[in-house]
Amino acid sequence: MTLATNMRRYWIFYVMMAPGVLFLIFNNYIPMLGTVIAFKNVNYSDGIINSPWVWFDNFKYLFKTSDAWIITRNTLLYNISFIILNMIVPVAFAIMLNEMKNKLMAKFHQAVIFLAYFLSMVVVSYLVYGFLHDTHGFINTSIMKWLGLEPLQWYFETKIWPFLLPIINTWKNVGYYTVLYLAAIIGIDDEYYEAATIDGASKWQQIKSVTIPLLMPTIIVLTLLQIGRVFYADFGLFFQVPRESGPLFPVTNVIDTYVYRTFIAMGDIGLSSAAGLYQSLVGFILVFLSNWFVRRVDKDSALF
Repeated sequence: MTLATNMRRYWIFYVMMAPGVLFLIFNNYIPMLGTVIAFKNVNYSDGIINSPWVWFDNFKYLFKTSDAWIITRNTLLYNISFIILNMIVPVAFAIMLNEMKNKLMAKFHQAVIFLAYFLSMVVVSYLVYGFLHDTHGFINTSIMKWLGLEPLQWYFETKIWPFLLPIINTWKNVGYYTVLYLAAIIGIDDEYYEAATIDGASKWQQIKSVTIPLLMPTIIVLTLLQIGRVFYADFGLFFQVPRESGPLFPVTNVIDTYVYRTFIAMGDIGLSSAAGLYQSLVGFILVFLSNWFVRRVDKDSALF
């Protein structure tokens, strides 16, 4: 069947598909032309098209500084910790909620956990500020005093934030992932548990031998989706929560905040575009590599 015949026969489906295709073209593909900025020395008086080409000079400048190593290290390590925590903690919560006998209390706990997901990072930053403020923060005025310890200047302590940021990220997202895993657990056929009970399996053995193995496809898909964004950082988390504290930049500066700061503070649109393009390319490669690895292990669990 030729393309023309196909279009004549199924023209109504092409008409239905047109709005989505147009949205993808205008929203996702036409903006990709902006990547040319990464290879130019943009002069605003001449415009982007007439600005001189510098080819890979912006990339060379980026990788000659220590910033490239710091933002790459921070972005990767934080995202790896987020992926691990966003897999283990929500699975544990989902299993616990599913095992609760009082379903009304289970729904209540689920709603309370999910509530944090809807808070904006601005609100989260002020909540954290309320805990960590030097003189009026809850931790310094209550917990540190109760333990007989000197108050800490939390926004100057670089050693604490590599642990603090993953905790905040997990607290904010645990409700969202718990709902997804809980939906997958509820979908498991009861016959598996009945057969395990007849075989004398304890509750823990049922979780280990039935729930977790049948939950693995969902875990793999959600993990793959997170790996696809392993080179992207939650801008609000790394920009709002540390409150732009300069001493914390070595442990809080990630690619997204670096792109923003180089454009806003330095006005270097070429360098910020180069960093953004570097982020996109590596993220694209990581998606394919992780999907290839999953396909080698379990073909049915791969995304494509």
